[in-house]
Amino acid sequence: MDTFRVCFVCTGNICRSPMAEAVFRSHVADAGLEDRITAASAGTGGWHVGDPADPRTVRTLESAGYELVHSARQFDPGWFDEHDLIVALDEGHERELRALAPTPQDAAKVRLLRSYDPTASEGDGFGFDVPDPYYGGTQGFEEVLRLVEAAMPGLLSEVAATLDGRPAGAVGGRPGGETG
Repeated sequence: MDTFRVCFVCTGNICRSPMAEAVFRSHVADAGLEDRITAASAGTGGWHVGDPADPRTVRTLESAGYELVHSARQFDPGWFDEHDLIVALDEGHERELRALAPTPQDAAKVRLLRSYDPTASEGDGFGFDVPDPYYGGTQGFEEVLRLVEAAMPGLLSEVAATLDGRPAGAVGGRPGGETG
């Protein structure tokens, strides 16, 4: 049985992407798919490599009942071969990851997390970005968790459909089927 591998990517891999990884892992476990889907996270930059998640990320996740064991990593272009889906937390990460992709097929693996949230829109105050909470307070981390949680059902639905043999991209994406 093949394993579907997802990697969430933000800037430093201490706030948004580890939060998305923890929430996704929880949804995968709740669906009984932990033997078929794996999750990881990384940052586009390397300045936090080896650091734990930001304490505010950890507190926000723990208060919502999520578990996280984490050590920050920097995304390596070689990981395109190791992952089926690369989920960017904002459009800047999406552009950077697509530029790093060795092939057009690898670039097509990059998707925005909020593209899986059916309520996300350019006019909702966030667009398709999950904002960086690093320079703010607890409320920003709680908002990030809300945005991450809203996207998870759509993301898990698409991954599960792919496991069932339907093509990736059949569910989720931006309105009108756009993926980037």
